Amino acid sequence: MARPKASELTERELELMHVFWDQGPQTAVDARDALANSGRDLAYTTVATLIKILVEKKFLKQTGTQRPFVYQPLRSFDEVSGRLVTDMVKRVFGGSREELLVRLLDGKKLSAKERQVLKDILDEGGKQ
Repeated sequence: MARPKASELTERELELMHVFWDQGPQTAVDARDALANSGRDLAYTTVATLIKILVEKKFLKQTGTQRPFVYQPLRSFDEVSGRLVTDMVKRVFGGSREELLVRLLDGKKLSAKERQVLKDILDEGGKQ
């Protein structure tokens, strides 16, 4: 399997980024503990390696010069998730957002709240 491009995140990297997005700046130990508390128990060295990779890919930055180092996100959840969805629409649905919506809604009954959110998005011209 080909190694992901520097601009892409692996599943584990994305999982770790969620810790930083949800809880803010963290040390590697804090991030490892947060993952363990959510049922994903990884070795400290694995988390430290993932953090190093995320710093190299410019998804995280190290703050301070004294140990323990604290890391914080350089890219927001909205930016990263938006890019992932846009890439998926291009690769899977040939750029067709309509086809994505058809697949998402095919055979599914929307709740009143979901219908209202969808209506609001459409009324705003797609801006959210």
